Amino acid sequence: MTREVLLAVVIVVAAIAAILVVIALIVRKLALRAEAQYPPAGRFIEVDGVRLHYVEKGKGPAVVLLHGNGTRAEDFGGSGVLDRLAVHHRVVAFDRPGYGFSDRPKNRTWPPQRQADLLMRACDRLDIEQPVVVGHSWGTLVALALALDHPQRVRGLVLLSGYYYPTMRPDVVIFSVPAIPVVGDVMRYTVSPILGRLLTPWLVRQMFQPRPVPAAFRAAVPTALMLRPWQLRAAAEEAGLMVPAAASLRRRYGELRSPIRLIAGADDRVAHAERHSGQFHRDVPNTSLRVIPGLGHMVHYFAQDEVVAAVDALSRAPRESGQRPA
Repeated sequence: MTREVLLAVVIVVAAIAAILVVIALIVRKLALRAEAQYPPAGRFIEVDGVRLHYVEKGKGPAVVLLHGNGTRAEDFGGSGVLDRLAVHHRVVAFDRPGYGFSDRPKNRTWPPQRQADLLMRACDRLDIEQPVVVGHSWGTLVALALALDHPQRVRGLVLLSGYYYPTMRPDVVIFSVPAIPVVGDVMRYTVSPILGRLLTPWLVRQMFQPRPVPAAFRAAVPTALMLRPWQLRAAAEEAGLMVPAAASLRRRYGELRSPIRLIAGADDRVAHAERHSGQFHRDVPNTSLRVIPGLGHMVHYFAQDEVVAAVDALSRAPRESGQRPA
């Protein structure tokens, strides 16, 4: 390689690096601007060195809400479920680690079991006793981990649009790339937010299909917050963890003793209702299943009555196992 060629290569590399630095600075500025535009609506608690953000409302029997991948606690507010439940319950919706305004330390992995332990300690600090836990999508894995690892502390589960069995998911490979060390760091501060602005509207439509995307969702889960580099890391890590997490929990489904109510959309394009919720209902005693025609993955936006009724029933029922709820 001649000196001229080498110099040209160095100049090109330096130019690319400079461009990436500029893009990273712009991405960070936009992320901080989004946080200023959409400030936290709830409170903070620090547990084991992790700062968690949560929204709390109402009084009565406790209910804990756990959102899915890519969203945040306010997703339940946008759906109307949080306010509906707060009429007769004390409702606490957590930003799971890395989402919304909760921390997600990089020095550890965050499978459902670790998140469940952290959230249970948060419940202890907040004097939340024997809650009914409502999980949506990825949040159902955390809810199941809570019931498996802390069976005496959970009154029951309401699981919405859950992913319960490992399946072939090409999308997992694609969306988990930003979690790769170094390469992922560069992507999250450069190309991922740009691609995200192009892909997010399509992805959100897929979650809501066959229904339109409600304006309430766009207000509760702004795209600008979803595309912050630190939240992209959480979403990418959980995309990569999803299949192994379901495989790990599946081996323990026989240990479940909490009453469980399953709600799914018949037209779910993210977690197939029959393959996941239907199979889970057949495999696990003490469960009931409601599959709602004409609804997709974001079932809680259109089936508030069913969600509230399920929570009410579990809140009132005595803690017994072995019988399938009506």
